[in-house]
Amino acid sequence: MKMILEEKKNVTVFSIQGLTDIPELQFPTFLIFLLCYIIIFWGNITIFLVILSDSHLHTPMYIFLLNLSLLDISNTSNILPKILHILLTNHTFISFLGCMSQMYFFLSLTLSEILLLAAMAYDRYVAICHPLHYFYLMSLRHTFALATSSWGIGFLDAIGHVVSVSNLSFCASHLIDHIFCDITPLLKISCSDTFKVEMLTFVEGAILLVPAFLLTLISYVFIISTILQIRSAEGRQKAFSTCTSHLTCVTIFYGTIICLYMRPTTSYFPKQDKFFALLYIVLIPMLNPVIYSLKNQDVKSALKKLKKKIMC
Repeated sequence: MKMILEEKKNVTVFSIQGLTDIPELQFPTFLIFLLCYIIIFWGNITIFLVILSDSHLHTPMYIFLLNLSLLDISNTSNILPKILHILLTNHTFISFLGCMSQMYFFLSLTLSEILLLAAMAYDRYVAICHPLHYFYLMSLRHTFALATSSWGIGFLDAIGHVVSVSNLSFCASHLIDHIFCDITPLLKISCSDTFKVEMLTFVEGAILLVPAFLLTLISYVFIISTILQIRSAEGRQKAFSTCTSHLTCVTIFYGTIICLYMRPTTSYFPKQDKFFALLYIVLIPMLNPVIYSLKNQDVKSALKKLKKKIMC
């Protein structure tokens, strides 16, 4: 009995189930996700470099977008390389420290993105509902404070989750039925009482996630109400065009996050959760550069300038 307890506590390695264990599907799946990773990386790094290189884009909206691109690159690079490695080599093992590190960066970057999207919604609210006070309320000083706070709170908050999960005991199989190390799959294979960890997740969600979501929601209620009061159709269209890209991104983002985390571990379904995790890790970072730049003339013109500089 003593040996069993020691085995439960002294976990040194986990095994990640991954996307598929069918040999015939592994290499085609590897190629698909490698292509997705290349698209995500180059799409977001292009947005990052375009905004960084053009002084005309050093405004609150684009500074937030620059941070969003950096978050997308970081979060995807935290998860996808391991998924690709598993698909290519069939080596599913990850060390305990590697698993905790992956979970820490995933949680911190995800929370940072939640807070950053709320800050972006507030920026659009001020721009449309209080345009005369915009440069005062959204000065570069305030913009940098909101951006750095998003990163700082995210990286500090994740520490509590990782410490609480790392102190749990785990069953002999050590098989994580997911595509990466995340809280819910780890709680499912734990032999300890996970009530405190689940309560911590819900409490912190209520303190940080719910207010961020409400701020975003209320901002858009006021934005839409203000836009509908604009008399000219051209004015309404122009106002809507400044926030539709962010609203699209927020809808997809919160949809996946709510499906993944705002529920108890008893309602965990591996296949469903893998699907929603892929939406967050792959689809959203791949769509963000398209959503924010496809209809944005400022980004398009800045991209042309950057191309000319590179060509010269």
